[in-house]
Amino acid sequence: MSAAIQQLESLLMRELGRVVVGADASIRALVIALVARGHVLVQGAPGLGKTLLAKTLARALGGEFKRIQGTSDLMPSDIIGIHVFDESARDFVFRPGPLFADVVLVDEINRAGPKTQSALLEAMEERQVSVERAAFPLPADFLVLATQNPREFEGTYPLPESQLDRFLLRIDVDYPERDAEKEILTRYGGMFTAAQAIMEGVAVLDRSLLTRAREEAERIHVADGLLAYVLDLATASRQHSRLSLGLSTRGALALLKAARITAGLRGADFVTPDDVKEAAIWVIAHRLVLTPEAALEGSTDIDVVRSLLAETPVPR
Repeated sequence: MSAAIQQLESLLMRELGRVVVGADASIRALVIALVARGHVLVQGAPGLGKTLLAKTLARALGGEFKRIQGTSDLMPSDIIGIHVFDESARDFVFRPGPLFADVVLVDEINRAGPKTQSALLEAMEERQVSVERAAFPLPADFLVLATQNPREFEGTYPLPESQLDRFLLRIDVDYPERDAEKEILTRYGGMFTAAQAIMEGVAVLDRSLLTRAREEAERIHVADGLLAYVLDLATASRQHSRLSLGLSTRGALALLKAARITAGLRGADFVTPDDVKEAAIWVIAHRLVLTPEAALEGSTDIDVVRSLLAETPVPR
Protein backbone atom coordinates (compact mmCIF):
# COMPACT_ATOMS: atom_id res chain seq x y z
CA MET A 1 0.00 0.00 0.00
CA SER A 2 2.51 2.63 1.19
CA ALA A 3 5.31 2.03 -1.28
CA ALA A 4 6.23 5.71 -1.63
CA ILE A 5 6.50 6.28 2.13
CA GLN A 6 8.68 3.20 2.55
CA GLN A 7 10.80 4.16 -0.45
CA LEU A 8 11.27 7.67 0.95
CA GLU A 9 12.52 6.26 4.26
CA SER A 10 14.80 3.78 2.50
CA LEU A 11 16.39 6.48 0.35
CA LEU A 12 16.88 8.90 3.25
CA MET A 13 18.31 6.14 5.43
CA ARG A 14 20.80 5.36 2.66
CA GLU A 15 21.78 8.92 1.77
CA LEU A 16 21.84 10.39 5.28
CA GLY A 17 23.56 7.22 6.49
CA ARG A 18 26.48 8.03 4.20
CA VAL A 19 27.25 10.99 6.47
CA VAL A 20 25.50 10.45 9.82
CA VAL A 21 26.27 7.25 11.72
CA GLY A 22 23.89 5.52 14.15
CA ALA A 23 20.96 7.89 13.65
CA ASP A 24 18.31 5.52 12.25
CA ALA A 25 15.67 6.53 14.82
CA SER A 26 16.30 10.24 14.16
CA ILE A 27 16.08 9.74 10.39
CA ARG A 28 12.79 7.86 10.82
CA ALA A 29 11.44 10.80 12.83
CA LEU A 30 12.60 13.21 10.11
CA VAL A 31 10.72 11.15 7.48
CA ILE A 32 7.54 11.51 9.55
CA ALA A 33 8.10 15.27 9.86
CA LEU A 34 8.75 15.67 6.12
CA VAL A 35 5.61 13.80 5.09
CA ALA A 36 3.50 15.62 7.69
CA ARG A 37 5.01 19.05 6.81
CA GLY A 38 6.03 19.46 10.45
CA HIS A 39 8.97 21.05 12.25
CA VAL A 40 11.44 19.25 14.49
CA LEU A 41 13.06 20.14 17.81
CA VAL A 42 16.36 18.27 18.28
CA GLN A 43 17.48 18.04 21.89
CA GLY A 44 20.86 16.81 23.03
CA ALA A 45 24.33 17.67 24.25
CA PRO A 46 26.73 19.59 21.97
CA GLY A 47 28.87 17.68 19.50
CA LEU A 48 26.47 14.83 18.71
CA GLY A 49 25.91 15.64 15.02
CA LYS A 50 22.68 17.65 15.18
CA THR A 51 23.95 20.29 12.72
CA LEU A 52 25.43 17.64 10.43
CA LEU A 53 22.10 15.81 10.35
CA ALA A 54 20.26 18.99 9.29
CA LYS A 55 22.82 19.92 6.60
CA THR A 56 22.75 16.41 5.14
CA LEU A 57 18.94 16.41 5.05
CA ALA A 58 18.94 19.73 3.19
CA ARG A 59 21.40 18.35 0.63
CA ALA A 60 19.35 15.18 0.14
CA LEU A 61 16.23 17.28 -0.46
CA GLY A 62 18.06 19.46 -2.95
CA GLY A 63 17.01 22.58 -1.08
CA GLU A 64 18.77 25.62 0.28
CA PHE A 65 20.16 25.28 3.79
CA LYS A 66 20.62 28.16 6.23
CA ARG A 67 21.93 28.11 9.78
CA ILE A 68 20.89 30.61 12.46
CA GLN A 69 22.93 30.72 15.66
CA GLY A 70 20.78 31.57 18.66
CA THR A 71 22.29 34.37 20.76
CA SER A 72 20.87 36.76 23.31
CA ASP A 73 21.28 39.73 20.94
CA LEU A 74 19.66 38.05 17.92
CA MET A 75 16.86 40.29 16.61
CA PRO A 76 13.76 39.32 14.57
CA SER A 77 15.06 41.30 11.57
CA ASP A 78 18.23 39.17 11.64
CA ILE A 79 16.22 36.07 10.69
CA ILE A 80 13.27 37.54 8.76
CA GLY A 81 15.05 40.19 6.70
CA ILE A 82 14.85 43.95 6.31
CA HIS A 83 13.91 46.65 3.82
CA VAL A 84 16.89 48.52 2.37
CA PHE A 85 16.95 51.50 0.03
CA ASP A 86 17.81 50.56 -3.55
CA GLU A 87 19.52 53.53 -5.18
CA SER A 88 18.82 52.34 -8.73
CA ALA A 89 15.12 51.72 -8.09
CA ARG A 90 14.73 54.76 -5.84
CA ASP A 91 12.68 52.69 -3.46
CA PHE A 92 12.94 50.40 -0.47
CA VAL A 93 13.20 46.72 -1.37
CA PHE A 94 12.93 43.71 0.89
CA ARG A 95 16.08 41.65 1.45
CA PRO A 96 15.03 38.20 2.76
CA GLY A 97 16.79 36.78 5.79
CA PRO A 98 17.96 33.20 6.39
CA LEU A 99 14.42 32.13 7.27
CA PHE A 100 13.63 31.96 3.52
CA ALA A 101 15.51 28.68 3.01
CA ASP A 102 14.10 25.18 2.49
CA VAL A 103 15.74 23.77 5.62
CA VAL A 104 16.54 26.21 8.44
CA LEU A 105 18.65 25.09 11.38
CA VAL A 106 18.12 27.29 14.44
CA ASP A 107 21.06 26.25 16.59
CA GLU A 108 20.60 26.68 20.36
CA ILE A 109 17.17 28.21 19.92
CA ASN A 110 16.76 28.65 23.67
CA ARG A 111 19.61 31.20 23.66
CA ALA A 112 17.56 33.59 21.49
CA GLY A 113 15.41 36.14 23.28
CA PRO A 114 11.61 35.89 23.54
CA LYS A 115 11.05 38.53 20.83
CA THR A 116 13.08 36.56 18.29
CA GLN A 117 11.51 33.25 19.35
CA SER A 118 8.04 34.74 18.82
CA ALA A 119 9.08 35.87 15.31
CA LEU A 120 9.40 32.19 14.41
CA LEU A 121 5.78 31.44 15.38
CA GLU A 122 4.15 32.87 12.25
CA ALA A 123 6.80 31.33 9.98
CA MET A 124 6.35 27.87 11.51
CA GLU A 125 2.55 27.94 11.59
CA GLU A 126 1.57 30.04 8.56
CA ARG A 127 4.66 29.40 6.37
CA GLN A 128 4.97 33.10 5.73
CA VAL A 129 6.43 36.20 7.38
CA SER A 130 4.92 39.66 7.67
CA VAL A 131 7.09 42.74 7.26
CA GLU A 132 5.80 46.31 6.94
CA ARG A 133 2.20 45.09 6.48
CA ALA A 134 3.23 42.81 3.58
CA ALA A 135 3.22 38.99 3.71
CA PHE A 136 6.04 37.03 2.09
CA PRO A 137 5.52 33.28 1.48
CA LEU A 138 8.19 30.79 2.51
CA PRO A 139 9.32 27.79 0.38
CA ALA A 140 6.70 25.06 -0.11
CA ASP A 141 8.65 22.47 1.89
CA PHE A 142 9.89 24.93 4.53
CA LEU A 143 11.28 22.96 7.48
CA VAL A 144 12.66 24.23 10.78
CA LEU A 145 15.09 22.08 12.74
CA ALA A 146 15.84 23.73 16.06
CA THR A 147 18.39 22.44 18.53
CA GLN A 148 18.73 23.00 22.23
CA ASN A 149 20.96 21.66 24.99
CA PRO A 150 18.74 20.72 27.96
CA ARG A 151 21.73 20.70 30.33
CA GLU A 152 22.57 24.40 29.93
CA PHE A 153 20.53 26.98 31.83
CA GLU A 154 22.75 30.06 32.13
CA GLY A 155 21.90 32.64 29.48
CA THR A 156 18.96 30.68 28.05
CA TYR A 157 15.28 31.48 27.59
CA PRO A 158 13.08 28.37 27.87
CA LEU A 159 10.76 28.03 24.87
CA PRO A 160 7.18 29.07 25.63
CA GLU A 161 4.50 26.40 25.48
CA SER A 162 2.94 28.05 22.40
CA GLN A 163 6.17 27.63 20.44
CA LEU A 164 6.90 24.11 21.68
CA ASP A 165 3.44 23.15 20.44
CA ARG A 166 4.43 24.26 16.90
CA PHE A 167 7.05 21.53 16.70
CA LEU A 168 5.54 18.32 15.38
CA LEU A 169 8.26 16.17 16.95
CA ARG A 170 11.08 16.32 19.42
CA ILE A 171 14.08 14.07 18.81
CA ASP A 172 16.28 13.33 21.81
CA VAL A 173 19.83 12.71 20.59
CA ASP A 174 21.98 10.72 23.00
CA TYR A 175 25.58 9.57 22.88
CA PRO A 176 26.11 6.92 20.17
CA GLU A 177 26.75 3.27 20.88
CA ARG A 178 30.42 2.26 21.06
CA ASP A 179 30.45 0.58 17.63
CA ALA A 180 28.76 3.60 16.02
CA GLU A 181 31.18 6.00 17.71
CA LYS A 182 34.12 3.90 16.51
CA GLU A 183 32.75 4.14 12.95
CA ILE A 184 32.52 7.94 13.33
CA LEU A 185 36.13 8.16 14.48
CA THR A 186 37.27 5.92 11.63
CA ARG A 187 35.27 7.79 8.99
CA TYR A 188 36.04 11.36 10.07
CA GLY A 189 39.35 10.97 11.87
CA GLY A 190 41.37 11.69 8.74
CA MET A 191 41.63 14.78 6.55
CA PHE A 192 38.81 17.32 6.28
CA THR A 193 38.71 16.78 2.53
CA ALA A 194 37.44 13.24 3.12
CA ALA A 195 34.46 14.58 5.13
CA GLN A 196 33.65 17.06 2.34
CA ALA A 197 33.81 14.29 -0.26
CA ILE A 198 31.36 12.18 1.76
CA MET A 199 28.89 15.08 1.94
CA GLU A 200 29.17 15.75 -1.80
CA GLY A 201 28.33 12.10 -2.47
CA VAL A 202 24.81 12.50 -1.05
CA ALA A 203 22.28 12.12 -3.87
CA VAL A 204 19.34 14.50 -4.28
CA LEU A 205 15.92 12.88 -3.93
CA ASP A 206 13.15 13.23 -6.48
CA ARG A 207 10.64 15.69 -4.97
CA SER A 208 7.75 13.83 -6.64
CA LEU A 209 8.45 10.93 -4.26
CA LEU A 210 7.70 13.20 -1.30
CA THR A 211 4.46 14.31 -2.98
CA ARG A 212 3.37 10.70 -3.52
CA ALA A 213 4.24 9.82 0.07
CA ARG A 214 1.99 12.62 1.34
CA GLU A 215 -0.86 11.47 -0.89
CA GLU A 216 -0.50 7.91 0.39
CA ALA A 217 -0.49 9.06 4.03
CA GLU A 218 -3.84 10.81 3.51
CA ARG A 219 -5.38 7.53 2.32
CA ILE A 220 -4.34 5.51 5.40
CA HIS A 221 -7.47 4.54 7.33
CA VAL A 222 -8.03 5.49 10.97
CA ALA A 223 -10.79 3.55 12.72
CA ASP A 224 -13.12 5.21 15.21
CA GLY A 225 -11.55 3.13 17.96
CA LEU A 226 -8.14 4.62 17.18
CA LEU A 227 -9.56 8.15 17.24
CA ALA A 228 -10.99 7.36 20.66
CA TYR A 229 -7.61 6.03 21.79
CA VAL A 230 -5.86 9.27 20.80
CA LEU A 231 -8.55 11.28 22.59
CA ASP A 232 -8.19 9.07 25.69
CA LEU A 233 -4.44 9.73 25.75
CA ALA A 234 -5.03 13.47 25.44
CA THR A 235 -7.65 13.44 28.21
CA ALA A 236 -5.43 11.33 30.48
CA SER A 237 -2.55 13.79 30.04
CA ARG A 238 -4.79 16.71 31.04
CA GLN A 239 -5.84 14.90 34.21
CA HIS A 240 -2.44 13.45 35.13
CA SER A 241 -1.29 14.18 38.67
CA ARG A 242 2.30 14.92 37.59
CA LEU A 243 1.34 17.40 34.86
CA SER A 244 0.27 21.03 35.02
CA LEU A 245 -0.28 21.15 31.24
CA GLY A 246 -1.37 18.22 29.10
CA LEU A 247 -1.70 17.53 25.40
CA SER A 248 -3.38 20.22 23.32
CA THR A 249 -5.80 19.63 20.45
CA ARG A 250 -2.97 20.54 18.06
CA GLY A 251 -0.89 17.90 19.81
CA ALA A 252 -3.61 15.28 19.39
CA LEU A 253 -3.78 16.11 15.67
CA ALA A 254 0.00 15.81 15.44
CA LEU A 255 -0.12 12.39 17.12
CA LEU A 256 -2.77 11.21 14.66
CA LYS A 257 -0.77 12.44 11.65
CA ALA A 258 2.44 10.84 12.92
CA ALA A 259 0.64 7.54 13.62
CA ARG A 260 -0.72 7.45 10.05
CA ILE A 261 2.74 7.94 8.61
CA THR A 262 4.18 5.36 11.02
CA ALA A 263 1.60 2.89 9.69
CA GLY A 264 2.69 3.76 6.16
CA LEU A 265 6.33 3.12 7.08
CA ARG A 266 5.46 -0.51 7.84
CA GLY A 267 3.49 -0.81 4.60
CA ALA A 268 0.00 -0.87 6.16
CA ASP A 269 -3.11 0.94 4.99
CA PHE A 270 -4.62 1.28 8.48
CA VAL A 271 -3.41 2.58 11.86
CA THR A 272 -2.96 0.31 14.90
CA PRO A 273 -2.40 1.20 18.58
CA ASP A 274 1.26 0.22 18.15
CA ASP A 275 1.65 2.97 15.53
CA VAL A 276 0.27 5.49 18.02
CA LYS A 277 2.63 4.21 20.72
CA GLU A 278 5.68 4.40 18.45
CA ALA A 279 4.98 8.02 17.57
CA ALA A 280 3.87 9.10 21.05
CA ILE A 281 7.30 9.73 22.59
CA TRP A 282 8.34 12.00 19.71
CA VAL A 283 5.03 13.87 19.56
CA ILE A 284 3.79 14.18 23.14
CA ALA A 285 6.77 14.58 25.48
CA HIS A 286 7.81 18.16 24.62
CA ARG A 287 4.22 19.41 24.88
CA LEU A 288 3.86 18.41 28.53
CA VAL A 289 4.66 20.62 31.52
CA LEU A 290 5.53 18.82 34.75
CA THR A 291 4.29 20.02 38.11
CA PRO A 292 7.03 21.48 40.36
CA GLU A 293 6.64 18.49 42.68
CA ALA A 294 7.15 15.99 39.84
CA ALA A 295 10.23 17.87 38.62
CA LEU A 296 11.73 17.85 42.11
CA GLU A 297 11.12 14.12 42.36
CA GLY A 298 13.17 13.60 39.20
CA SER A 299 10.33 12.71 36.84
CA THR A 300 10.81 13.48 33.14
CA ASP A 301 8.32 14.19 30.36
CA ILE A 302 9.29 10.89 28.71
CA ASP A 303 8.56 9.02 31.96
CA VAL A 304 5.08 10.54 32.00
CA VAL A 305 4.41 9.61 28.36
CA ARG A 306 5.37 6.02 29.09
CA SER A 307 3.05 5.94 32.09
CA LEU A 308 0.23 7.36 29.96
CA LEU A 309 0.74 4.63 27.37
CA ALA A 310 0.87 1.95 30.07
CA GLU A 311 -2.24 3.17 31.90
CA THR A 312 -4.55 4.08 29.00
CA PRO A 313 -6.65 1.12 27.82
CA VAL A 314 -5.80 -0.02 24.28
CA PRO A 315 -8.76 -0.59 21.90
CA ARG A 316 -9.20 -4.07 20.48
